Amino acid sequence: MVLSALVLLLALAWALLPQLFAGQSPTATVGPALQAPSAAHWFGTDSTGRDLYTRVVHGASHSILAATVAVTVGLIAGTTLGVIAGSLGGLVEDAIMRLVDVLLAIPGLLLSLSVVILLGFGTTNAAIAVGVTSIATFARLSRSRVLAVRRSEYVEAAFGSGGTLPGILWRHVLPNSAAPVVALAALQLGSAILQISTLGFLGYGAPPPTPEWGLLIAEGRDYVATAWWLTLLPGLVVAAVVLATNRLSTAIGQEDQA
Repeated sequence: MVLSALVLLLALAWALLPQLFAGQSPTATVGPALQAPSAAHWFGTDSTGRDLYTRVVHGASHSILAATVAVTVGLIAGTTLGVIAGSLGGLVEDAIMRLVDVLLAIPGLLLSLSVVILLGFGTTNAAIAVGVTSIATFARLSRSRVLAVRRSEYVEAAFGSGGTLPGILWRHVLPNSAAPVVALAALQLGSAILQISTLGFLGYGAPPPTPEWGLLIAEGRDYVATAWWLTLLPGLVVAAVVLATNRLSTAIGQEDQA
């Protein structure tokens, strides 16, 4: 738990203040091409002599912040739909949940590729596309929590004392439904990093020479036999951050159940 928190905090620090950890420009040539990791270049250099560690650090600002945007899109849109469905019921709930079923029936990567093709390439559009794929998951969870909390005695008492639906939702239902949604948001952050990196690897994310994590791995695939560090080290960073977010989301979920 502590190690996961430290890994995630370090990644967030990279994303917010990359100059503190790597003062060089991520696009500047600083040494010989394809130099192995050393004291001078911790992650080695790429095919044009750029410092790979610097590019990984600066890439956090693209990958992690884009993943945060994606989770925010899914959280706001999905939770809003779920709360509306769970609180109003009837035809409104049926219509929303059928839309959710359609979104869940489409594989996430295929849906994100379709959206990013419609919007255009780039980090922001990739983040929105990944966010769309998580709307259905947030909607189903928030709806189920709203339905469960609405059956509670204190909610029934609030209705009996003359409380309005918007007021009861804001004061009682939403606060008591938030913990599982927050845990899901932490879990979705790791998934969003993977999806955005996948889109970058496939060429649908940020264009070169942007130091986006998926793009860094893609740039090194032609040199796997001779310069293993170009794909392995950025891949390990992505894996560590994703595992850290998953561990934290599990911990949050266990605390909620307790």
